Parts: sequence; structure tokens; C-alpha cells
Amino acid sequence: MQRACAAALLHHGSTILYNAGSSNDDLAALDVIQKLGAIVHYNTDKSNTIKSKGVQPISNNINFGESGLGIRMFTPIAALSNASLELNGKGSLPSRPMNFFDEIFPSLGIQIQSKNGKLPLIIQGPLVPANITVDGSLSSQFITGLLMAYSAANAEATITVNNLTSKPYIDLTLDVMKDFGMNIPVNNNYESFSFLSSKMQSTGHIYYTVEGDWSSASFLLVAAAIAGNIIINGLNTNSSQADKAIISALVLAGCKPVIEKNAVSISTTDLYAFEFDATDCPDLFPPLVALAAYCKGTTVIHGVKRLPHKESNRGTTLQEEFGKMGIAIQLQNDEMFITGNDVIGTTINPHNDHRIAMACAVAGLRAKGDTIIDNPHVVNKSYPGFFTDLQKLQVLA
Repeated sequence: MQRACAAALLHHGSTILYNAGSSNDDLAALDVIQKLGAIVHYNTDKSNTIKSKGVQPISNNINFGESGLGIRMFTPIAALSNASLELNGKGSLPSRPMNFFDEIFPSLGIQIQSKNGKLPLIIQGPLVPANITVDGSLSSQFITGLLMAYSAANAEATITVNNLTSKPYIDLTLDVMKDFGMNIPVNNNYESFSFLSSKMQSTGHIYYTVEGDWSSASFLLVAAAIAGNIIINGLNTNSSQADKAIISALVLAGCKPVIEKNAVSISTTDLYAFEFDATDCPDLFPPLVALAAYCKGTTVIHGVKRLPHKESNRGTTLQEEFGKMGIAIQLQNDEMFITGNDVIGTTINPHNDHRIAMACAVAGLRAKGDTIIDNPHVVNKSYPGFFTDLQKLQVLA
């Protein structure tokens, strides 16, 4: 949804987004593109009509809420303008590192001021594409913004990327760019992305259907594996979304999901410890920990180094909150070890992290005693309907 908003802003014409999201992050993205010059109309069928002539800011102050993807993706796009812009956020966002802007932007002709590599940022473009090298080990989201901004700038230049993690997210970005008729770079095995000058400007009408979100669906699929049976419709099983990998993890744990073109069904079964590499899909850690809590044996998940700079430090937060539920978690270098056990109901502090709240709620489905989630509204960041949908699950006795 957020990538589609960015692409619709850069598209010169009108876009209708079907199956439009309404999470806090989605609403923040829609607010951002309006401040950057797009006109957004909210239709009665839950679609959005977006009209744009490119980046033409109508406000000098832009707030990204708590969206890490939003700030990293939209900042290079906003810098296509020559306006002086102040970019900020709330929640944990001002404490999350944004050093890559300070390091890269001067090479692109962009003036930037930051608070020691953190928000607020003050930028002034316009961005001039150049041959640059970026570190992709921390986040692919900044690269997503660069790819879209370079495409819109229509200049010959190459972005070289070292140590890229989360390659599926770059695939998703390139898929959205293609669907919107943007200039697509030559992908040199994810080591570099080379743009050829193109004077073609995508114009006219675009009709785009936002894919169902595998990140949100992962919690319901794990809930079904633990405590009930479920069919989830509206999932593109051929999607580039990284969190589609939840299916592989469920299979490793002993589940037998039934996969159709746009739906996945899963039933509760005996669960066994598994080993899984979540380096390219770190948002799966919380649902995977909930799954591992009910697995016999000790599960190993790789990719812990991707967890510190989320809404919370997810490695230690998962360790603390699941520890309250009787599940021992050990963190060792880049690995997390989760030993399955009887799960105990307790009061959970989600640390203002939507995925922690959802993971603990799922784990509480078959816990001994009640599980109370403090500040449950934190799930609105990505999945406002989570508790309503969870309630539909037929929990097994």
C-alpha cells in the first residue's frame, strides 16, 4: 500500500487504488503524498483515487507517524523537489538511526541537516542522480526510495549496493514500479541497479489493486496452527512479499497448509521445533516465536541482528514478554533459541510494538489462564482489524 502511494504520487495522472489499506502506516503514507502535492479522494467502496503531477510540496512540514518504511522511502522522493522540507515522526521513529541520509544525500546534490543521524531531518533538493554506493545491510527501505526517485528523475546513473538484506522487499518495489509504468533499472544480481535515461513519463489512468498483506496474515496462520482452523482469502501466493516465507516455516514446524491461487487454509496439528533463517523477513520473528512456543523442542531462528531498530528492540522484547508466558528465549549472536513449553497467560506490555501485541495475543489462545494485552490499540499501526479477525477463529478445546 505504501509503495503504491509513492508510485501514485510520482505518476502524472490519476490512480485508483483498490483494496486500499487503512492502518496508521497507510494513512500516514496518504497524508505524506497529499503534503507532497497529490490530491486524494476516499471512495465509498474503500478505494482511493489519487491525482498527481509529481512531487510539488504544499507543506514544508511532513510527519511520517511511526512508519519506518515511510520515512526511509519518501525522503529521497521528497528530495526531488527544490523546496526546503522538515521531516519528522513520532513514537520510536525519532530514536531510530537515519545516518544513511547524511552519508548519501550530499553526493546527490541534496542539502541535509539531522540530529546526529536522527529525526528531525531538514532537506533541500533537487535530487540529482549520480553513481553511488550504499550499504544495504541495515535496511532495504532507503534503497526502495532511491530506486523510485532515480526512476522519476529520468537520468543515467547506477546505485551499487553492498550487503543487501531483504531482497524480496526490493523485488516488491520493482514489481510496483513496473505496474505503474516507471523506468525500471537493470538489476545486476542485487549488487547494482543501473538506470538508463528515459524521457517516457507514465501518464493517464492507472487501476491498481493492493495485495493482501502477508505480514498481517502470518499471525492468523500461526493462530490456526496453534489453536484452530482457518481459510484466509485475498493472498497472492505468487507475491514478492518477503513474509510469504511464513508458509515455509509452518511446513518446517509440521503443518500442511493448503495453497490455492488467492487463498491459504491451515489446520491445527502437532508442532515440532524447526530451524529458519529470517534475515530477509525479520518481521516474521514475532509470529515465529508464537509458533515456536508450542513446538516440541528448541527452535532456532537466524537473523537477530535485524531486530534492534524496530518499534522496539524486538529481540529483547520478545525475550522479556514471552519469558512472562513461561517460554525461555536465548539470544546468541545472530541466533534466537526458543524452547517450547506450556504457555502461561499473563499481562503483556507490547512496548508500543504492534507485532509484539499480535504475537502475544496469538500465543495466548491456548495459554493456561487469561492473557491481557496492555495498550491493544497499538495494532492499529499495521492491522486495525486484528482482534476482530482473531475472534472469528474457531479455537479448539
